[in-house]
Amino acid sequence: MERITAEKMVTISYLMKTHLPDGTVKNHGKDRIQFIFGVDRQVPSLEKALEGGHVGKKVSLTIPASEIYGEHDPGLIREIPKKGLIKQRIREGRYYRQMKKGTLISFKILEIRPDTVLVDFNKPMAGICISLDAEILDIKNATKTEIDSAIDLQIKRSIGCG
Repeated sequence: MERITAEKMVTISYLMKTHLPDGTVKNHGKDRIQFIFGVDRQVPSLEKALEGGHVGKKVSLTIPASEIYGEHDPGLIREIPKKGLIKQRIREGRYYRQMKKGTLISFKILEIRPDTVLVDFNKPMAGICISLDAEILDIKNATKTEIDSAIDLQIKRSIGCG
């Protein structure tokens, strides 16, 4: 029986749910993905759950926020003065963006106060974790060409070209 090891082409089907920091859960329906194990990098939790698996194996796992978009940091919620902000862009619950000295400033406005605003400087997706129910559909040897293409793509992504 074929097992998942490095450089095997793997196809899985999965059902994914995202868990937002406010407790909201969003179902994403069933989908499938094909990748070369150990070359096309997946999140560590998924790789660990699949390693050594065989066709037909089912796995259920939770992928923590730290492996996806990062943890939500309460220390990045701050009160800042309204002075210097563009008044028309200040709306509760919306993202505020402004270029200042060649740098994009971006934050979510949580609360508008008389002279200040309470804002969240976390990335928009911070704190989101995922639960995944997956099944291994196929495992086969990847060709040298497939492996080389996957490595090239990983290099391009690491230097920001892909």
